[in-house]
Amino acid sequence: MANEQTPPFPTGLKVAAALMIIFGLAEVVTGFRHEFFGLTTSQATISTFIGATIGTFYFMSGFLVLTKKRKLAIVAIALLIADAIGRTSLVLTGLYPIGAGYQTFAMITGTSIVVFLAVYIRLKFKYFT
Repeated sequence: MANEQTPPFPTGLKVAAALMIIFGLAEVVTGFRHEFFGLTTSQATISTFIGATIGTFYFMSGFLVLTKKRKLAIVAIALLIADAIGRTSLVLTGLYPIGAGYQTFAMITGTSIVVFLAVYIRLKFKYFT
């Protein structure tokens, strides 16, 4: 129907987008500083590159969700999946040490949030045009 309108964009999606932008910026900073609230990453150049890249993916995902466009929401989900893969690769290659309990907790929690946000966006597709 030509008169059908998309339902109002939910506050939850706006909050999710804002969190992605904030968390993405934090990941970019961590990528370059190799330290964030006591969490550390390897000083290796590849760690800097991967950390900054996945942070940029996270950051961009937030902005893409705010466009309210379905195709861009799909791209946002793909970037969040790439973020989760990047985080996993940091652990598997030893660039993100998980020897300390808080490091492990932070990685599992952070990656779970990324995955949750990707699923949440997918579940809210009806709000995108």
